[in-house]
Amino acid sequence: MANRGYFGIGVEGISKPMNFGNLARSAHGFGASFVFTVAATKEIGRPSSDTNRSKDHLPWYSYDKVEEMRLPDDCRLVGIELIEDAIELPSFRHPSRAAYVLGPEGGSLSPAMIEQCEFVIKIPMDYCINVAMAGAVVMYDRMRSMGRFAERPVMVGGPTQPIQSHVHGKPTYSGGERVGSRKGRSGSPGRGEKTRN
Repeated sequence: MANRGYFGIGVEGISKPMNFGNLARSAHGFGASFVFTVAATKEIGRPSSDTNRSKDHLPWYSYDKVEEMRLPDDCRLVGIELIEDAIELPSFRHPSRAAYVLGPEGGSLSPAMIEQCEFVIKIPMDYCINVAMAGAVVMYDRMRSMGRFAERPVMVGGPTQPIQSHVHGKPTYSGGERVGSRKGRSGSPGRGEKTRN
């Protein structure tokens, strides 16, 4: 189930360590590269809900405020929030390098955090769900849309054909020289190609 890119997931203003433990456990299972908290209202520690001890296997970052938050270069911040102009999750194309951030239990992402987000997405529901559950839904959607899986069948049930093997393209360069002609320029030699006399 090799996915492309990487992702992290976190919560702003989390107040229940058990919820964060559940989120971190799910993140570890879905292959997250890191988890984080911003302005947590309680010390997270090692919640007993994190039964696979994700803190031993992936980085946990804690930031006191939005302005202190640091993400890897070219990592795009995606807010998860039920606001009117948010993109509905089934219509969202996930960035290959992303950090997802959820709001606190019984609250919302702060205006400062929303300002930092390149995208804000929402799970199309009538009301909010548990932080860990919302995170799991988003991570599942990422895995489903970015992973390589056999096609769903037209009829009910599992796939009838195995997943197709990945096919690599032909090499473009060999030994510093372009292999073959440049696309769309069959009549003239490409850059790095030698003419034959």
